[in-house]
Amino acid sequence: MKKPFQRQAGFTLVEMMIVLMIISILLLVALPSMTKNNEVAGDKGCEATVKLLQTQVHAYEIDHDRLPTNLDALKREGYVEHTECPNGKKLTLRNGVVAISE
Repeated sequence: MKKPFQRQAGFTLVEMMIVLMIISILLLVALPSMTKNNEVAGDKGCEATVKLLQTQVHAYEIDHDRLPTNLDALKREGYVEHTECPNGKKLTLRNGVVAISE
């Protein structure tokens, strides 16, 4: 004969709700810090790109005895592959100085 109320192993609805609530709280805490880290990484990548382009401007000047007219000249001559920041910001060249466009 079977027992009418056998206890079956498993999670109750209340236990599942508690687990989902804990996961939700962890996501609420973790997501803002992750997006902030992406912004910081993008800014650091842009700074590194500016330094690289500035170095290539000097290399162009040494090779051609003049400054390039713009960053596209560096790209055409094969000094660099990209003339913009990884985060999409545009860069400009004025008087031999590479700067982030505002």
